[in-house]
Amino acid sequence: MLNTNDFYQELCACGLDFFCGVPDSLLKDLCACITDNTPQNHHIITANEGNALAVASGYYLATKKPSVVYMQNSGLGNIVNPLMSLTDEAVYQIPALLIIGWRGEPNCSDEPQHIKQGQKTLPLLDVLDIQYDILTDISQIHKAYAYMLEHQKPYAFVVSKKTFEPYVKKSTLSKYTLSRESAISQIVSLLGEKDAVVSTTGMISRELYENRLTHEKDFLTVGSMGHASSIALGIAIAQPHRNIFCFDGDGAMLMHMGSLPVIASQKLSNLKHIVFNNEAHDSVGGQPTVMGQVDLSKTVTAMGYEKVFQVETIEQIQSIWSEFYQYQGMCLLEVKVSCGARKDLGRPKEKPIDNKKAFMDFLSR
Repeated sequence: MLNTNDFYQELCACGLDFFCGVPDSLLKDLCACITDNTPQNHHIITANEGNALAVASGYYLATKKPSVVYMQNSGLGNIVNPLMSLTDEAVYQIPALLIIGWRGEPNCSDEPQHIKQGQKTLPLLDVLDIQYDILTDISQIHKAYAYMLEHQKPYAFVVSKKTFEPYVKKSTLSKYTLSRESAISQIVSLLGEKDAVVSTTGMISRELYENRLTHEKDFLTVGSMGHASSIALGIAIAQPHRNIFCFDGDGAMLMHMGSLPVIASQKLSNLKHIVFNNEAHDSVGGQPTVMGQVDLSKTVTAMGYEKVFQVETIEQIQSIWSEFYQYQGMCLLEVKVSCGARKDLGRPKEKPIDNKKAFMDFLSR
């Protein structure tokens, strides 16, 4: 295992001292180290990975210095376009050091949504003509830096599980006392028999799963971060007489926020959007999102949502629920929750394909 602080210090010593990206569980120790030790204007946690490469490109244009762009390998999907049409040697020739968490690494146990991405991570880098190393030694930084300067193109480090030693980040106190699981449990108890739920990736789907005896009413979006609300939109359009609840997270909503005005434009009364906002990427290390600096009510109202409810306690959920549930227009419920989850939180036991079949059967009734 690599000493996380030593790795960070070596990056900075090489002049790689500007960081941007989307946090990943395999990189949580490195991300925590970056957050603790980097000036705020040199560490940008972006909405999605493509944004991160664009920010890095802008920094390079202004300074002639490559940046570090970190991500989970699932984020390669968001970054392919700028890699091919912005930084590529046939276009602008912009170097950047990509640090990619290797979820679903072959011959390693992982969740179903990571298996195909894990198998295709290295082949995809080959197709993109991006040189890479599987990170095993700090000295590889110098090789990567020399390559980027010589060829004026990105270089990648692919990071396996347990590559970095644990790093204890500075503690931060949560602003809110309501746990996300308690909020989910309360809301689930208030749903009707015909109501369906589309839940976003990460802890929200896991906690929803734990709080249902049966799961045919829930589509657990275990991958595709940021797309749960659009999945819910498609269902709500097709089934206008059924309430469709989207259980969203602040980081997931932020990743593809451009979908919100599209959703609002449909003016549906049966799509109920609920955002559990802890102002953090909770599933991958608790790195902050910018949602603590955003007035979500004003933002989504400007995008076309007609009504926004905001709560911080179980009592407030109970108080507004009837109005929220019966509201005849596009509305959103923001639930302010604390970070963290119980250590014994389980994962879905069924395969995603089984969840899909059961959910489709429920929708057909």
